[in-house]
Amino acid sequence: MTERPARWTQATVYPDMWANPDDDPRNSEGPTPDGELPTLQDFLTNYRLTLRMKCEGLSPEQQARRSVPPSTMSLLGLVRHVAEVERDWRNWITDGDPLPKLYGKRDADFDEAVGEQAVIDAAFADLEREQAATDAVLAEYPNLGEHVGRERIAVRELLVHRIEEYARHCGHADLLRECVDGRVGQ
Repeated sequence: MTERPARWTQATVYPDMWANPDDDPRNSEGPTPDGELPTLQDFLTNYRLTLRMKCEGLSPEQQARRSVPPSTMSLLGLVRHVAEVERDWRNWITDGDPLPKLYGKRDADFDEAVGEQAVIDAAFADLEREQAATDAVLAEYPNLGEHVGRERIAVRELLVHRIEEYARHCGHADLLRECVDGRVGQ
């Protein structure tokens, strides 16, 4: 059996938190969003931040470390995967020819997630670009009930699906991070 890292957290206020409430960029002391669209956008923003936070402070090798065989899942692979998925969602909501896969062949987002700083930098740049591009297209449709694109998907359904995708992968990221260096928390 391999040596497992000791569990730890940076939080000092609550031992099961990732960071102290005052240091958590997701923590808002202000009023909650007013309305369905701002609420959905707030949840999406917080899950996006959570995924980034789970990758912070790790070496390239640690970010690329695979979970358990035969899985190819890693924190870096998750970042590349959600960048790929953002591009795919944009294909759902536009009427033009679909954009090609970001990383080429199927599963390359995970399979080619190697522990090199250039690959990590590119993955985070891809993620920011793809998120911004999908957000920009969706901003053209403030009516959540509107059906858009070739798939005629409701904007609400796409936003909820995005939240679900990020939430699921943030759960994976929790476990991956704990395996890498023992850090736990919300």
